[in-house]
Amino acid sequence: MTATLAQEAWALAFGSMSLEDGMALREGTAWRAFPGNDPGRYAHLLSVADLDAFLRTDAARAPRVSMADGARTGSAAVPQDDFLEPDSERVDLPRLLARHDAGASLVVSQFQEIHPPLARFCRGLEKAFLHGVQANIYLTPPGAQGFRVHFDTHDVLVLQVSGSKAWRVWDAIPYAAPTRHTPWHGKASPEGEPHDLVLSPGDSLYLPRGVMHEAMVQAGAEPSLHITVGFMEPGMGEMLRDLLATLEAEEPALRAALPTWRLADPDGIDAVRGRLAAALGALARPDVADRLAMAALDRLVRFRMPMPGRALHTPPPGAADRLRLSEAMHHVLLPLPEGGAQLRWYGGEEDLGDREIAWVQALEDGAAPEALGDGALEFCRRLAKAGLLEPA
Repeated sequence: MTATLAQEAWALAFGSMSLEDGMALREGTAWRAFPGNDPGRYAHLLSVADLDAFLRTDAARAPRVSMADGARTGSAAVPQDDFLEPDSERVDLPRLLARHDAGASLVVSQFQEIHPPLARFCRGLEKAFLHGVQANIYLTPPGAQGFRVHFDTHDVLVLQVSGSKAWRVWDAIPYAAPTRHTPWHGKASPEGEPHDLVLSPGDSLYLPRGVMHEAMVQAGAEPSLHITVGFMEPGMGEMLRDLLATLEAEEPALRAALPTWRLADPDGIDAVRGRLAAALGALARPDVADRLAMAALDRLVRFRMPMPGRALHTPPPGAADRLRLSEAMHHVLLPLPEGGAQLRWYGGEEDLGDREIAWVQALEDGAAPEALGDGALEFCRRLAKAGLLEPA
């Protein structure tokens, strides 16, 4: 039986770890190293030759391309003037190469958006975790370090593609569950003794957000190429901020004024507590959790890069063609308050009745329009045109 897109990506990322254990890993705060047994394990995802080819295109621009040098005083980020054309976001390749030769790491952010093997891999992990996944690339010269000790504000999985890199990882987490809103300012210091490890080709390292770490390439070694897979799950605070705008229009308690005119009174804070309790009660409505969940799924569908299951000149399907919902094209079926459901995808949506819902469910496993009933062929052709269907 052919593995699904999610199964392929999971096996590549986590090996033989079960889905249940992988979810538990994501829910914890412990880091974990995964020794590889195949030096070429990640070679099909990326190579130095791929980066060389990319840098010779007009897509090689800031902010996607940046550089880091841990030997710099102050910030490790290399000023853009050192590797970009004057008054431009375009890479000045001779200057970038010279800066790299002098010890600066090349950083290419979200390379999955322009590199098909990484796009497919990240899409598979998105299907497994139901949130965005990105791939940042780091190419570090011998004897160099990109970023000094720091923590990330999202979980990451480091995949060592070629060369080797020495890592130091600390167990203590200075800020619990940091997000991009967590202040950094270089003030967090590692606590306790670090764990020293070396990642070789085929090895991987999982680092939950907040785990302090640093890495460097030994002098005289080969350049190190690794992929940092970023798990971009939405935070509760972030999702609530988005939802509050809608809830405020529905709930008087969220529109109530903060009684600042009572703050000079002895019981002024009690008045504030009363208004706050009412507002929090509005957030405890039974439907808020459902709406948060649906908003998270909608975010995945609406804002991740579309990967349609059709090409430029794909002919419309025939009645006997066996079709299935495209694995690579994100879609979600959301129930409607008045009954039925809405099928949503990047750039489109369609309200469905019970009959169409049954068709969509059948197309999850694969079905021919003629087997679904009257009207199914036209329905399937609409979905196929939007890129939601592919041959089963």
